[in-house]
Amino acid sequence: MSRELDVLDANGAFYRAFAGRDLEAMDAVWSSAAPVACVHPGWDALRGRDAVMESWRAILNGPHSPEIGCSHAFAQVLGELALVICREHVAGGDLVATNVFIREAGSWKLVHHQASPLASEGEDDDEDEPDEDEQLN
Repeated sequence: MSRELDVLDANGAFYRAFAGRDLEAMDAVWSSAAPVACVHPGWDALRGRDAVMESWRAILNGPHSPEIGCSHAFAQVLGELALVICREHVAGGDLVATNVFIREAGSWKLVHHQASPLASEGEDDDEDEPDEDEQLN
């Protein structure tokens, strides 16, 4: 369980850097040796450390940088690779995120982040299906 906790700590460092708008800390959580990628909500995929870090520079220094929170995080360690799936809380609603980490020089480093909108709880998933009353007519 210690490895999972270490990965969750690395995930927490990512969200602390994001919440604190700390570009130096954000840079430190990303891998400097492995290829990296990032998919921000509504963006196309970014590949390569330069593109990914430029996106974080724009987000963290931008006038509309969102307030961010993280919950429901769980880690799965697969050798030298780990996944964290969690919820992100922003003003516009919740997102679901996947963060992929690798072991690099004894630490867990982020190699991929993807966040997507999460459907609201209680939202009707069967909008195209008629209501029970409509089916009887």
